[in-house]
This record gives sequence, structure tokens and C-alpha cells, in this order.
Amino acid sequence: MQSPENTSHEGETELKVYASLDSLYMSVFQKSFRKNKAKDDAMVCSTLSATVLVTNPLSISAIATLTGFRCNQVQRLLELIQSLLMLPEDLDHPVQPFHKSFPDFITDPTRCSDPRFYISPDYHTELAIRCLELMGESLKKNMCSIPNYALNSEVEDLPKRVEESGIRGALEYACRSWYKHLITTTHRTADVVSALRDFLEGKFIFWLEVLSVLGATGDAVRALTATTKWLNEVCSERGLDTQAS
Repeated sequence: MQSPENTSHEGETELKVYASLDSLYMSVFQKSFRKNKAKDDAMVCSTLSATVLVTNPLSISAIATLTGFRCNQVQRLLELIQSLLMLPEDLDHPVQPFHKSFPDFITDPTRCSDPRFYISPDYHTELAIRCLELMGESLKKNMCSIPNYALNSEVEDLPKRVEESGIRGALEYACRSWYKHLITTTHRTADVVSALRDFLEGKFIFWLEVLSVLGATGDAVRALTATTKWLNEVCSERGLDTQAS
């Protein structure tokens, strides 16, 4: 068993390490973005939220699609802080932080002292809405051109069809992870419910088709279970109408 003195010493050492990292991260941000305007700060935070809040790493091209910015804009922005990120040359390969301490820093207001760069939980709302909008814009019937009445297991070139369909990247992420952002949403609830209603009324079946060809039908069960709980616990408290009109 550790003595109180040892525990206290370890705690002080950990705080010093965090303070050193925080100072390093903040200096990188302030040096890289010192001439930014307010609109540029908004793009920085939107891009970073799609880098550090996503449930699995996205590529530059997928981040661009998800945020609505041009691919070269996202690439240039992330290159400004490339000392903190692993940036592959291939724009379709995932971007990842070098160390978990970076996402921890930028999502903690007590550590990220410059509010211009703090990624608050509210950005989960933006990601949820964008995922729902992207599915609304992109999903369509039988995206992989599966022959009528054929089982997925009977389509020998199904992987090739998936790759050629445009599902991979941002759309696949949206289909599989939209609800993970939705269940953390605590603001703009009415906007989220509206986007959710449009998606469920217009693209629900096409969403199930995509999950089926991805071999991810279990995600549908998890998404609907989590969404039902969120609607009951959050929307009902705010007196919102969660029924489809």
C-alpha cells in the first residue's frame, strides 16, 4: 500500500506534467491561429470537433464532408497543428492525435484557457445534426444496386459494390454513429428533433439498407434504443412534440 506521502508526490508530478502539456498545446494554438478572425475560429472549432469528438478517427476528406468545408481548407487548417496530429498523406486515411492528452486538453475548459479553441460538449449537437442532414442528403434506395430479392451473402462482389457506392467515409460514419452524438445533446433540442424526424420519415429504410450491406445491423438496434431513451428523458422534459407530424 502506498503511503500518503507517495500518493501526494505522484499527484503533484501528474499535475506538473499536465501543466507542461497544457502550456505546450496552448502555445501551438496561439502561434498557429494568432491572426484568426471570428469566422475562422468557428471553422477551427468545427473542424477540431470532427477530429477529437468522433467515435472513431475520420479522414480529412470525411471531416470536410461532415463539416461542410472544402477538403483543402480542412487540410490547411490541420497542417497548422500537425505537431499534435498524425496527418497521413492520403486524404482518405484517418487523422489521429499523437496522444490522448490532446483531446483531453481541448475538451476541458479548466485546461484549455483560451475559449477560442475549447471544444465544448455542445459540438456533439452540431455533429448529430450534420450526421442527420448528411444522411438526408445522401441516402437513397439500393445504393449498392443489389439485385431484387438477392441476399447479401449471394452477392459475390458486395465489398466492391460498397466501395463504389460512396458509402465509405463520412456517410458510413453518419450512418453508424449519429446517435452517439445525439444522446449527449442538451441544447438546440428542437433543431435536433426536427432533423431526426426528417431523417426517420424520409430515409429510415435506406439507412437500414446501408447498415445491412455494411454488416452492421446491430447498430440499428443500438441507435433506436438509445434514441428512444433520449427522446423520453430529454425531449419530454422540455415539452417538445416527439411524434411525427
